[in-house]
Amino acid sequence: MKKNQEYDPRDFISRELSWIDFNSRVLDEAAFSANKLLERLKFISIVSSNLDEFFMVRIAGLRQLTDSGENFPDPAGNRPGRQLTLARVKITRLVRRQYNLLLKDILPELEKHGVFLRRPETLPEEQLARLHNYFQNEILPVLTPLAVDPAHPFPLLNSGAIEIALELKRKKHKNNTRAFVEVPEVLPRFIPLTGISGAEENESGYASAGMIELILLEDLISYFITDLFPGCEIVDKLVFRITRDMDFSVEDDVMDDLLKTIRGKLLQRRQREAIRLEISGESSRGKLARYLMKELKLAAEFCYLLPGPLHLKQFMELIDLVKKPELLEEKWQPLTPSVFRQYSTVFEAVRARRNILLTLPFCSFAPVVDMLEQAADDPDVLAIKQTLYRVSGNSPIVRALQRAAENGKQVTVVLELKARFDESNNIAWAKALDNSGAHVIYGIAGLKVHSKALLIVRRESGSIRRYVHLGTGNYNDRTAKLYTDMGLLSCDHELCCDVANFFNLLSGCSAPPERWNQLVVSPFDMRKHFTMMIEREIRHHLSGHRGRIIAKMNSLADPGMVQLLHKAADAGVEIDLIIRGVCCFRPRPRQENVRIYSIVDRYLEHTRIFYFENLGDSEYYLSSADWMTRNLDRRIETMFPVLDEESRQIIRDILSFQLEDEDKKRKLLPTGAYTRPKVSEYGELRSQSRSYRYLSRMYEDQLQGRGETLKVFSAK
Repeated sequence: MKKNQEYDPRDFISRELSWIDFNSRVLDEAAFSANKLLERLKFISIVSSNLDEFFMVRIAGLRQLTDSGENFPDPAGNRPGRQLTLARVKITRLVRRQYNLLLKDILPELEKHGVFLRRPETLPEEQLARLHNYFQNEILPVLTPLAVDPAHPFPLLNSGAIEIALELKRKKHKNNTRAFVEVPEVLPRFIPLTGISGAEENESGYASAGMIELILLEDLISYFITDLFPGCEIVDKLVFRITRDMDFSVEDDVMDDLLKTIRGKLLQRRQREAIRLEISGESSRGKLARYLMKELKLAAEFCYLLPGPLHLKQFMELIDLVKKPELLEEKWQPLTPSVFRQYSTVFEAVRARRNILLTLPFCSFAPVVDMLEQAADDPDVLAIKQTLYRVSGNSPIVRALQRAAENGKQVTVVLELKARFDESNNIAWAKALDNSGAHVIYGIAGLKVHSKALLIVRRESGSIRRYVHLGTGNYNDRTAKLYTDMGLLSCDHELCCDVANFFNLLSGCSAPPERWNQLVVSPFDMRKHFTMMIEREIRHHLSGHRGRIIAKMNSLADPGMVQLLHKAADAGVEIDLIIRGVCCFRPRPRQENVRIYSIVDRYLEHTRIFYFENLGDSEYYLSSADWMTRNLDRRIETMFPVLDEESRQIIRDILSFQLEDEDKKRKLLPTGAYTRPKVSEYGELRSQSRSYRYLSRMYEDQLQGRGETLKVFSAK
């Protein structure tokens, strides 16, 4: 790998700046009138959630580099201080646009549909009296005031929580004092005025006229906050929120107990440095704001003055409260591939078809859960092995694994404790699985296990048969409804042998086999394999044949892969890249054979697909890995070929739909900017809608016996 200064900065876009640009594309969805109103509010919320993580990890990392004096440029030529400056400019613009959309567009539109966010000072006295009674009975007992004086130092404020800072004047005291009140997240953020205010209710609990009136919890607390400080005058108050540096690394040379180490690191997070201060509605030049910046050791460039409510991530709750389906996109019922309706168990279906492709979330995730639940109770199932990275809080996957272990199956789970922001959840699941009798492996020293693999060993007709599931996304029943991913259910002998060897590698800490049958595994041979396939397309094109690459992934940031793609582009290879988020490849003005697109739509594009033409003997791969250095060199990842024609046809057609998308596809320009679709309503070529219609028609045709041969369902 070359040093950064040896790369041509003109070929690269800074990773951090590309990430902010991705969130600008997400915010575009909140601005498009073609989207339903509550869908637009969802995108407002998603941007805030993404920004939180960006500050906790990426901005925190850049600040650590500047503080430590590490001043090396990234491949785009930007040093850490320069990246922080450019990021500040972009984030300020992004947040300003976000609040303009919320306050001047989306909330006024919601009012036209009878949904109002009220402020206490605008309410009549009778309503305020009822609200005061509600505050004293339901909210006040949960609040804890924290004073700051010689006996009480500046408190340890929680990262991400909304706080109210106060300056108080106490009777018979010469000097003012300061105090803090945290807005408790155990209480609802949005409080319906109906019922509390005495308005007439209908069956749904809202006002009979169809009007929904809500008040923010922090507004209610702020308005009645004198109840917490009897005998004090409120001189000044400020609603704010801090974000802390939440990134941490685990040093393998001192890690003798991974579980204990991770727990210790989680406890330390509350004490880590503040990296951002957000202030709502008040002047950042006020005494309280200056006091906060001083105590938190934050320079002005890490302070953001916001014209409206904080923590917009929680506005996702408002969507659930409103209950107006006409303001949301029509729900798509998850499809069930026809083969699962023809057999009584998943094992029978997989045996009959050998390979079955699941295309989430258009297809239901249920076959994967069903296979595990059937395996847990099946007396012929001997062993289950699975990797887990991120699972839901009430995971049916984990429950099935627990039941299987309790039923005497050999259950081995490789559960990655180092999955960022899911560490606590994974520790809890690890202990639960361990208590059920499963063998739990807490990741691998020095490497994150990010691959998605499931192996079931079953006795059939006196011999052993293996079944596998490999996927591009997590075993998470919740995100399986929100993210596009693909997974392959298979009983292919060679693939199953590879997956068995893969689990032996994870549990036995042995070396990888000299040669895999089908799997490609990082950090051992994935970079080498991708390099070989791209170089092969270059050779084919230079020898007079057609070189062709299509790659779809979340992020492209590895400098070596970017440079290799530039080499292929300069050789004339036709390249289509569908990169949802970070893309560090900057196309040159004359590289017209390279087309880079980003698609942001109702579902998060999460699938990793790689296609290489190979002189007509085309190769299709699915993978858990993006083209990022961490995925190729510092994680356990898997990539597997798709060999059966039906699955290849589905992948081919879905890629075509995305490349033909005129409604959601944005093209990356040599300037680093993306084109923006200009649609007032969506047409027939919106790729996610088209994919759903295509799969629905295909499964129905198969079920009705209209032939197994797939035909592209064209909406043209």
